[in-house]
Amino acid sequence: MLLTILGWILFGLIAGFIARAIVPGKDDIGLVRTILLGVVGSVVGGFVFGLLTVGFRGFQPAGWIGSVIGAVIVLVIYNKVTGRKSRA
Repeated sequence: MLLTILGWILFGLIAGFIARAIVPGKDDIGLVRTILLGVVGSVVGGFVFGLLTVGFRGFQPAGWIGSVIGAVIVLVIYNKVTGRKSRA
C-alpha cells in the first residue's frame, strides 16, 4: 500500500510538472500543489476519456497522456479561479 501511495505521488508530480511546462507563464504553486494537480488531473483525464469513448464509467485514473491533458485542464481552471496569470 505504501508503494502504491508513493507511486501516485511520483505519477502526480511528473504529470503536474509536464502540465506546468505546457501552460504558458510562471506558476508559483509549489511542490505539493503540483503533485495534487497531477493526481487530480489524472482523475479528470480519466473522466473526460470515459465520456469521449465508451461512456461514463466513474472517476478512474487515466494513463500518462490523459493525466497530462487532465492536469492542463485543472491548471487552466485553477488559474482562472484564483486570478493568476490574468495579466499578459
